Amino acid sequence: MPKPQRSPRLKPLQGVPRGRRQELLKWNGWGYNDSKFIFNKKGQAEFTGKRYRLGGMVLPTFKEWMEKTFGASLDHKTTSRATLNVNDVPPSLVKEEFLQDLRAAKISYSQDAEDRVFRAHGHCLHEIFILREGMFKRVPDIVVWPVCHEDVVKIVELACKHNLCIIPFGGGTSVSSALECPEEEKRTIVSLDTSQMNRILWIDEKNLTACVEAGIVGQDLENQLAESGFCTGHEPDSMEFSSLGGWVATRASGMKKTIYGNIEDMVIHIKMVTPRGIVEKNCQVPRMSTGPDIHHFIMGSEGTLGVVTEVTIKIRPVPEYQKYGSVVFPNFERGVACLREVAKQRCAPASIRLVDNAQFQFGHALKPQVASIFTSFLDGLKKFYITKFKGFDPNILCVATLLFEGDREKVLQHEKQVYDIATKFGGLAAGEDNGQRGYMLTFVIAYLRDLGLDYYVIGESFETSVPWDRVLDLCRNVKERIVRECKEKGVQFAPLSTCRVTQTYDAGACVYFYFAFNYRGISDPIHVYEQIERAAREEILANGGSLSHHHGVGKLRKRWMKESISDVGLGMLRSVKEYVDPNNIFGNKNLL
Repeated sequence: MPKPQRSPRLKPLQGVPRGRRQELLKWNGWGYNDSKFIFNKKGQAEFTGKRYRLGGMVLPTFKEWMEKTFGASLDHKTTSRATLNVNDVPPSLVKEEFLQDLRAAKISYSQDAEDRVFRAHGHCLHEIFILREGMFKRVPDIVVWPVCHEDVVKIVELACKHNLCIIPFGGGTSVSSALECPEEEKRTIVSLDTSQMNRILWIDEKNLTACVEAGIVGQDLENQLAESGFCTGHEPDSMEFSSLGGWVATRASGMKKTIYGNIEDMVIHIKMVTPRGIVEKNCQVPRMSTGPDIHHFIMGSEGTLGVVTEVTIKIRPVPEYQKYGSVVFPNFERGVACLREVAKQRCAPASIRLVDNAQFQFGHALKPQVASIFTSFLDGLKKFYITKFKGFDPNILCVATLLFEGDREKVLQHEKQVYDIATKFGGLAAGEDNGQRGYMLTFVIAYLRDLGLDYYVIGESFETSVPWDRVLDLCRNVKERIVRECKEKGVQFAPLSTCRVTQTYDAGACVYFYFAFNYRGISDPIHVYEQIERAAREEILANGGSLSHHHGVGKLRKRWMKESISDVGLGMLRSVKEYVDPNNIFGNKNLL
């Protein structure tokens, strides 16, 4: 393949050293070890650490919100295991011949219990619950760390030679049970950790593309590109921890997809190692008409066909100007109508997200203590203006957060256009601070589940995509179904059932649901939770929604694959799997 002129090879990242994942990140919860929500000695909620803007701040109304919403109490606390008991971990079963071949190939590996457990799961509720209270029946037998494409080729060849099962591991942020080891798998399970494949190999400034190793995590990719004045603009909520290869494998979407596109819009070239050999196109061009696009066999394949090793991705100059904003609407219906009009006029900002009233109240409970009396006075004045003067009901209103990016003059023009549309639907500008805070919360909200679990509250999020004319019905019906199912399953306290519209398209939108409930008095809360989530997914499908917009299928949702893509469609995927991987080396049992 001809090589266009490119900038010099960039300095490789140090990456997350092999043994440091456990030091940096929680082994049985979300995110960094030093970052978490706690209740201090005064009974006030606060967020620890200095990594986030919320760090060290007290949240004076959160405790009251939690007690009122869930019937939870600080007096009723559960205990999680503080450390991993290695004696609980299933033993590592690896033949010496394979280890000899790994050493000969100079590929790093570990059979350490902590290394294996850390890569045995993603972040589904049941996975974290198991880690807090028990142990998985099956975990990887060995973890390997390739440092380049050629290492992956060697590992896959050895797996074929020794008839092993490979489960690729990127950032470990899966919420579809994709990383769980099949309990019935008798072969040695190899966790192929791509974290050491984290370099930008080249940047092509003329064509605005970059070739990147698939193990790089989102924040490192953006930070490295920014040093050269570029970005990808791909910012999923998990971008601090999720990897480029994981984005490709799950058909990921980011919060700024309106400008930069979803992952399928950004990828120019993919290199993937399969048991049959290497899959890649012969050139790096914006589009080809050469039969079905092989990239679309790779994107969304969820580790069932091979390992993505290198990706050429579109890049853009870092935007010169960025501005946040927010709009408050009298109700959710008006807010959805506004987003529909913005999409129709194709003038959506980089990000536009509409939260319902329950989620607005949730966000308000996470507001930190105000140090300034003047700021507190201004907040009270705004609330008076919106609720008393304008007549918005604080128990019905909803809020959209906005993010504009680009050339300063164009951003200001764009901003005026969006606010003018919002005004036609009864929207009121609610300030930059609320918009910026909304996006800041995106990265800390996942930490709340761990706090909830400490006080008998379990929660989860799930998403879908839906045509515009079904958005309101789907949101209402799914939330009502969750409440009804909780009552029927014996949940004693009313659940939190809430949603937001997170991405807009010409023909529809992505809708994200949160639901949580107090499980005190329930003997098997995870079983009850899974029944309720299953009912919610059935309701989504019955209301014209998709099986998933961007989380993927994994093992969690594959029961609905036939209904989603048809019997013939499923057969097509099986045929690809059977040809590419006839011995099921990539045997994670996702999708099919």
